[in-house]
Amino acid sequence: MASSKAHHATGLAAGIIAAALVTASARTGGAGIDLIAGVLALIGGMAGATAPDWLEVAWWTRRRKLWITHRTLTHWGIGWIALLALSYHFLGRHPAAPAAFGFACGGLMHLFADWPNPLGVPWIAGRHSLNLWTSGHCDLIIVAGAWAAALFVVDDVWFHHAYGRMLLGALRL
Repeated sequence: MASSKAHHATGLAAGIIAAALVTASARTGGAGIDLIAGVLALIGGMAGATAPDWLEVAWWTRRRKLWITHRTLTHWGIGWIALLALSYHFLGRHPAAPAAFGFACGGLMHLFADWPNPLGVPWIAGRHSLNLWTSGHCDLIIVAGAWAAALFVVDDVWFHHAYGRMLLGALRL
């Protein structure tokens, strides 16, 4: 499992990815609506990145114990992918869709951050682990990968590969 700080850092990257994809969607509407939708997606991504863990807590009880075993239903990959697809379908049709899309992006980013751990993540039926390192180790790799993905998506969606081409041109020297 990645640390709490790593989940927060990757959540911001997931929110940026979601905001870029939501604002680039032609179905959202005018510029003001696009800005609001992008902010909702950003906030949703930040909340979703920690959601698989806090959704396990029984907030309705005084003791705040887990109501479900850690890394079971709330870490199930199919559920997060279904939420992502459904919320993407409703972008521009329902006002909550951008926040739900960002939330799903953040939830998937959480699963990607937990995947290298030996405990793994239940993607489809059983748990799968990359077995790369134990909990809390190599968080920098997870965060760097999330931010690299965010930069790639933003460059693609908002800048049409302009900065990627400049970087490749500079590397060809």
